[in-house]
Amino acid sequence: MDLDKDSLPIERTLGLQWGVDSDHFQFNIHLNQKPHTRRGILSVVSSIFDPLGFLATLILPAKQLLQELCQRGFGWDEPLPQTVSDKWIEWIASLERIKHFQVPRCLKPKSYGTQKFAQLHHFSDASENGYGSVSYIRQVNMQDVVHVAFVLGKSRVLPLKHITVPRLELAAATLLVKVDKMLRKELHMDLNPSVFWTDSQTVLKYGNDYTRFKTYVANRVSLIRDNNERSQWRCGYMPQSSYGSQRKVDLWKNH
Repeated sequence: MDLDKDSLPIERTLGLQWGVDSDHFQFNIHLNQKPHTRRGILSVVSSIFDPLGFLATLILPAKQLLQELCQRGFGWDEPLPQTVSDKWIEWIASLERIKHFQVPRCLKPKSYGTQKFAQLHHFSDASENGYGSVSYIRQVNMQDVVHVAFVLGKSRVLPLKHITVPRLELAAATLLVKVDKMLRKELHMDLNPSVFWTDSQTVLKYGNDYTRFKTYVANRVSLIRDNNERSQWRCGYMPQSSYGSQRKVDLWKNH
């Protein structure tokens, strides 16, 4: 290779690609034809390597479909009913969306200069369809230019045992704390205390006196309180605005 003339190669590892020239992560998923069975779906979903959670929201519906088949008692090689098969075909087709999807590898842009402030912001949410978290790093350079970059995403299917949405919100908040602990260890950066965002007032109120709650809540609230301060938590719920999500983003960017 002539480094002065030739384009740099694309490095590959288990489906995740790194475009060395553009310094972006990208995906080019080629799925083998598998039978429309529970085993076939599991094989396809397991073949998608997404360690940083770039595709977390895209993969979640496939995991939910697997869980549904498990709940309905389908065997590993039992043909799927037409309604489920149609859902699976639709999900496979949705993978076309990521052909041109790219994420910068570096957490700060070129020529950004010296960083004077860095802080992790974690968001959690839950519903009757699942729960998850997403983490960003907010950086400020010596010219007070703010840059925000995606760091990690997580998604989880609901437990088979029915759990109320407030408890799922608490499970999502607990996931934030575990992710924060891991990222602060792995990033090797001088980070300010992290900020945790939830739209659940119930989660924030759980911290008042966790000793009076039953085991499920008490254990999770204890883990949260042992690893951060209550002042690090924020509520992003904006009941007065039809643009709540955008206002939430604006609020934490300017925090």
